[in-house]
Amino acid sequence: MSKYNINTICVQGGYEPKNGEPRVVPIVQSTTFKYESSQQMGDLFDLKESGYFYSRLANPTNDAVARKICQLEGGVAAILTSSGQAANFYAILNIAGAGDHVIASSAIYGGTYNLIANTMKNMGIESTFVDPDISAEELA
Repeated sequence: MSKYNINTICVQGGYEPKNGEPRVVPIVQSTTFKYESSQQMGDLFDLKESGYFYSRLANPTNDAVARKICQLEGGVAAILTSSGQAANFYAILNIAGAGDHVIASSAIYGGTYNLIANTMKNMGIESTFVDPDISAEELA
């Protein structure tokens, strides 16, 4: 349980500025970030260090928003994606892997249907699509 009111979290959550820094989360528009050496960049790519090197992967603004959502939802972590389809991909991969079987409604969004039927199949995840109007007895 947060010690802050939901309104406070909406405005100030996910970001803790130091003295002299903006009170509101700055919008970082840079696509790339500066480092002193290629070794520093290599350590980022090898996941030996954490930091930012390309905004499509992560940037300070997105991380602050993810922390804010995490605080609002009472979670332990959150990620932002650039589309609902990317969110679907991460959600499914979070619970299924090679050798698993996913059951989904046949009435889902076409892109998600193809994600499950084709992309996930190529990753070793099998699927079955069922009529959303089927009864529990018929399904069993």
